[in-house]
Amino acid sequence: MSYVVVARYRTREGEENTVLPLLDTMAAASRQEPGNLAYRVHQGTEDPRAIVLYEEYVSEADFTAHCATPHFQEIVLGKVVPLLESRDVLRCAPRPEVRA
Repeated sequence: MSYVVVARYRTREGEENTVLPLLDTMAAASRQEPGNLAYRVHQGTEDPRAIVLYEEYVSEADFTAHCATPHFQEIVLGKVVPLLESRDVLRCAPRPEVRA
């Protein structure tokens, strides 16, 4: 079982080319964290200002630790968030499997 986070960002007009390289740096650093299973950056094909992050961790505690890292604080909170029009974060835990 893993803990998944899906973050949806919409950049301010013209800021996607600034935000995307920052998120690439963030992804590379995050993939090195203990408990990180995946960190992928996606850009909208119809709306290039739409960005989706798919993050997967071993546990919720690993995601909480991720949010406390210097690279999260500096890159996401310090540089990316000010360039966004909107941001929402969906935290997901797997449902138990049901056998039919």
